[in-house]
Amino acid sequence: MNEFFVDLGRRWVAASERRGSKITAPTLDARVALELLELARAAAHTHERRFAPLSCYLAGVASERMRSARPDFDDGAAAAYIHEVWKELEGEPAEPT
Repeated sequence: MNEFFVDLGRRWVAASERRGSKITAPTLDARVALELLELARAAAHTHERRFAPLSCYLAGVASERMRSARPDFDDGAAAAYIHEVWKELEGEPAEPT
């Protein structure tokens, strides 16, 4: 994605190790990133600005739960999942994927 997110991934790994756990560095797929930015925009404009980051957090939690439930749920599916919800927030139907 870009160096900021690569470095942030390293920081999550280091923070996990300080807590006695070993994780692989989280990564951010470009498609997912774009959908998260749109979700944040939709939340900020349709509700409250401060809801934007929390909306993205919930999108991450929901996406990881989908990934656990469905092994075929890849980054493309996550992007489509997030897209569907932010379109609903704006009151628009999502395009079929």
